[in-house]
Amino acid sequence: MYSYIAKRLLVAIPTLLIISVFVFSLQKLLPGDPILAMAGEERDPQVLELLREKYHFNDPVPYQYFYWLGSALQGDLGISLRTNQPVLELVAEKLPVTIQLAIMSMIFAFVIGVPMGILAAVKKNTAIDYIANIIALSGLSIPNFWLGIMLILLVSVNLGWLPASGYEPFFSNPLRSMETMLMPSVVLGNALAATLMRHTRSAMLSVLSADYIRTARAKGLSERSVVLEHSFRNAVLPIVTLSALLFGELLAGAVLTEQIFTIPGFGKLIVDAVFNRDYAVVQGVVICTAIGFIVMNLVADVLYVLLNPRMRASL
Repeated sequence: MYSYIAKRLLVAIPTLLIISVFVFSLQKLLPGDPILAMAGEERDPQVLELLREKYHFNDPVPYQYFYWLGSALQGDLGISLRTNQPVLELVAEKLPVTIQLAIMSMIFAFVIGVPMGILAAVKKNTAIDYIANIIALSGLSIPNFWLGIMLILLVSVNLGWLPASGYEPFFSNPLRSMETMLMPSVVLGNALAATLMRHTRSAMLSVLSADYIRTARAKGLSERSVVLEHSFRNAVLPIVTLSALLFGELLAGAVLTEQIFTIPGFGKLIVDAVFNRDYAVVQGVVICTAIGFIVMNLVADVLYVLLNPRMRASL
């Protein structure tokens, strides 16, 4: 197992290097000059020159990249050009917000999507199956920004049940934090639930048609035991892999939802950084997101091995 994890980590190293080169190169194509924005309206030539020297903007681009990479390997992701705050502090401040949103969204998706997928597979070609597929297609088709706006109008403006926007840290006020995160998690979890439902249904249909399931039924086992203990346990492998990948996507792809509900998470941080041409923040957020995605892929691989006896035997 340890050698397997080590091999996966070795594969991750060149992946991160390629991502870092890609991001560093693309951001150089962004229009505008961040030094001009930092210098203010007067834009004194001496101030501009000092800023360029301080942030190595006068150096060749390859040197800038290797200087940044060397600092990043030592845990220094640079300083924000706008706030003069270490990028690592910004990441540590914003990451827990997005993680909380991602966890609540995944919980919503699991509670809705997996049971619906199991039920649709067991009741194949019945009204329940058709309704579940219609709901899943609707969840995949409805844009997050539209659903978010509609929820704000209905739940917050008309009914006054939940706050329309804002965020409360979980450890300062858990109940208030859950209230502010409930609607955003429903918006994000809606499409995830639809994806999980369709994959769960497909995996369950494949397992339910297997010979050992017919044997289990022939032995007189209850339908509940056949579905949950025999079928779902074997169908859960692709669902676990998919869930880890979806969680990684949530860490990187909650931009619109965070903007709509004014949640100060990773998505809002990177949008503001791009608009402000804050290169150090963009690089830091993308690299941290890539690391999170790689970690979730590694978790999925490890869980797959732990749940699959045949793969454990082959290691």
